[in-house]
Amino acid sequence: MSDEKDLEQLKREAAQKAKELAKKRLADKEKEAKLLDGELNTSENKVEEDLNLAKQKAAAAAKAKAAALAKQKAKQQGETGESSDIDLTKQKAAAAAKAKAAALAKQKAKQQGETGESSDIDLPKQKAAAAAKAKAAAIAKQKAKQQAGAEESSDIDLAKQKAAAAAKAKAAALAKLKAKQQGEAEESSDIDLAKQKAAAAAKAKAAALAKQKAKQQAEESSDIDLAKQKAARIESKDLSESDLAKEKAKAIAAAKAKAAAAAKAKAAKADVQEKEDKPSLQQPYLDKYINIIQKHFGEGVLEDSYINRLSKDVPTLVAVKESYMKIAQFLRFNEQLSFDYLSELHGTDFETHMEVYLHLYSYKNKQSIALKVKLERENPVIPSVEAIWRGANWPEREAFDLLGIYFEGHPELTRIMLPDDWIGHPMRKDYEPYDVEV
Repeated sequence: MSDEKDLEQLKREAAQKAKELAKKRLADKEKEAKLLDGELNTSENKVEEDLNLAKQKAAAAAKAKAAALAKQKAKQQGETGESSDIDLTKQKAAAAAKAKAAALAKQKAKQQGETGESSDIDLPKQKAAAAAKAKAAAIAKQKAKQQAGAEESSDIDLAKQKAAAAAKAKAAALAKLKAKQQGEAEESSDIDLAKQKAAAAAKAKAAALAKQKAKQQAEESSDIDLAKQKAARIESKDLSESDLAKEKAKAIAAAKAKAAAAAKAKAAKADVQEKEDKPSLQQPYLDKYINIIQKHFGEGVLEDSYINRLSKDVPTLVAVKESYMKIAQFLRFNEQLSFDYLSELHGTDFETHMEVYLHLYSYKNKQSIALKVKLERENPVIPSVEAIWRGANWPEREAFDLLGIYFEGHPELTRIMLPDDWIGHPMRKDYEPYDVEV
């Protein structure tokens, strides 16, 4: 008997522990499911309200039934046979009330059990929902971090691109500066070379002048000797004193006039020679243009180059006919040259050949240059530069009209001064009028 009591005691303790453990788990679950507490409380309150309402209805029904029974009992006091029926009715009513109360209690217990079970079922759902929310929050956080990293990487790439662009710009600026320095060095070397040439020319000129002076002195002395000889011959003749004096005076005057004329011619020649030998201020520019063109095209594109003393010392290039067009384009569009204005274009007949002359000006560098090309007289054909300089349109038409030079590619190569039916080209050296009377 004691063993059974111990077993029962152990069972009760185990049940108690299980109950406590269940309560503890339930408490932990309730802590984790705080969001659903309000709904659970609402459902419990609703069940209690329904239970209380059912109790109130049962009590009201019982009271009404009791009142009806009391009334019926009072009515049936005089009827003895009916008292047993009244007692039976009371017993039935009491049994019905007890059964109804038991049914309500059972229903309440069942609802409480279902509520507990539903809470146990909803709790994993809540945990799963909470875990899903936590996972979604973690994914969102990771995504935000990745986006921030991507933005940071894009900022880094942008900074790298900016740095690369800045490095390229700096390298280009250094290259440009280096090229400019080289150009200046070449220009300075060209200037030094021109100075050396000028010094050598000055020395040669001084030597030539000294030699010429010695020669002139010898000629003057010979003239004086000749005059003396002539005077002696006159003296040897049988002349009167007055005639002799006159002849002597004439001879001396002639000798003086000849010496003065020789001195004047010498001075004029010296001035001309000095002007020709003096180096032009435009020579460094001519050397620069030649250097740039030869570096780009080679040495076979120019036939000649010189300083035109008769045209304000303008640097002049004579292009080979096959290179005329590309040199013209180069003079116009090269950044170092930029001859963007055509101030003059004309043709000339030299009987042995013809020439086309262009005078160009650079507003950027404030410099001038002349470009010439020689053409065959029998077939003077050259490409038009009207597409490079629009101002060449009418001058090329004039050269065609008066000299018969044909400019290939001209948009409207027609006569501009003479009628279209005019025969010949009046500015040619071999021109013969078709109608002599005109």
